Amino acid sequence: MLGRYCRLEPLDAERHAADLFEAYSEAPDGRDWTYLAPQKPTSLAAWRDVLASEARSDDPLRFAIIDLESGKAVGKLALMRIDAVNGAIEVGGVTYSRRLQRKPAGTEAICLLARRVFDELGYRRFEWKCDSLNAASRAAAQRYGFTFEGIFRQAMVYHGRNRDTAWYSMLDSEWPRARDAFDRWLSPDNFDEHGAQRRSLAALREG
Repeated sequence: MLGRYCRLEPLDAERHAADLFEAYSEAPDGRDWTYLAPQKPTSLAAWRDVLASEARSDDPLRFAIIDLESGKAVGKLALMRIDAVNGAIEVGGVTYSRRLQRKPAGTEAICLLARRVFDELGYRRFEWKCDSLNAASRAAAQRYGFTFEGIFRQAMVYHGRNRDTAWYSMLDSEWPRARDAFDRWLSPDNFDEHGAQRRSLAALREG
């Protein structure tokens, strides 16, 4: 899946392990992994083993996010809980390195997945779920155009504690407006000479 700022390609341990280990190692501490179920691998060998296991899965179906300027993998995400019969699918495992956070490529990666889900596969429902305490993920879901649906209480236990799960969704009927906003936000014309956005994604969607 090719965009203006990034490319999504099937996760491959041999191709992506070194890049991702390097990118994730730039974080000053472990806060970026607070709400991820697996523990952060502490060596390249361990990271390669994790990616090799993840790459063998068809659901979740994982992708590496390649920064087109550097040609390196800078994050990963997945399509999961794939329900072709009912046309529902979830984006999950969103793991952005510091090289990707607050960059146009991070937004474009979600847009590319949504295009695959709605325009190519013809699905009816695109889901986003996260720990209810994960304020950054909840804000991102709303920024991208997902609608909050509610809290699934005591949905799971991880890291030795309870997790209530916040549910968000985007429907096929809502996608055309969201797609148009993504396209206009990602346009080079929407950024000034310092890379700052001229109009927000939410403002473009609502306008």
